[in-house]
Amino acid sequence: MLDNLRGMAVFASVVGHGSFSGSARELGITTSAVSQQIRSLENELGVVLLHRSTRKLSLTEAGESFYEAAKDVVSAAEQGRIKVNQLRDELAGSLRVSTTPELGVNHILPALSTWMAAHDDLSVTYLADNHYIDMIDERIDIAIRMSPSINDASLSSYPLTDVRQLLVASPQYLRQHPKLNTPKELADHQLICIEIMKDANQIDMIQTETNKKTRVKMNSRIYTNNVFMATTLAKEGHGLVRMMESFPNFV
Repeated sequence: MLDNLRGMAVFASVVGHGSFSGSARELGITTSAVSQQIRSLENELGVVLLHRSTRKLSLTEAGESFYEAAKDVVSAAEQGRIKVNQLRDELAGSLRVSTTPELGVNHILPALSTWMAAHDDLSVTYLADNHYIDMIDERIDIAIRMSPSINDASLSSYPLTDVRQLLVASPQYLRQHPKLNTPKELADHQLICIEIMKDANQIDMIQTETNKKTRVKMNSRIYTNNVFMATTLAKEGHGLVRMMESFPNFV
């Protein structure tokens, strides 16, 4: 198929220039290579496309019909090239972005709002979901996530920033429960679990001065798959919640 398409392009060039040599100059190949392309195309089709003489070339009846098809193929390829250049140079076309609802609302949309307004020919689709999705199946161009690492060799990842996790609670909750002085005392408190996190009720901490690591498994009786729901529950005094440092003010 590719050889046929190449042969059609060479054939259209030969007819357009009226000679093999003119086509060869345009295409940057030898005259014999042009001649070979035409012979291969004629053999494949089983017809003669060109009458050849020492003075000029002329189309056969089959050649005239085939020339119209060849011109359409060349024109379609040129239009495709132009559209690709437009996508590259003018930010036209469609862009599909995957992120979480929290990142999308608090960071992605504010950062891109002015940029989107400056590119009217760009169509943007935002998929905001807390679950990882298949970027190929969903035709995702860019995915923006918070994760310790990306374990997918088929993807190219670029770290944008470091974000710390915080463990927070409402003043109401802290007044009604024992004071927290050490990480191990977290075991006596309730954690509102966000199920999209791995090991949702397990807390890993690092002491900044000594680099000592502590792991605590907390009690949980409330679970949700939504960060906004979890923070609302925490504000109402139902337990502690893990959130990212860049999240809007908790209280």
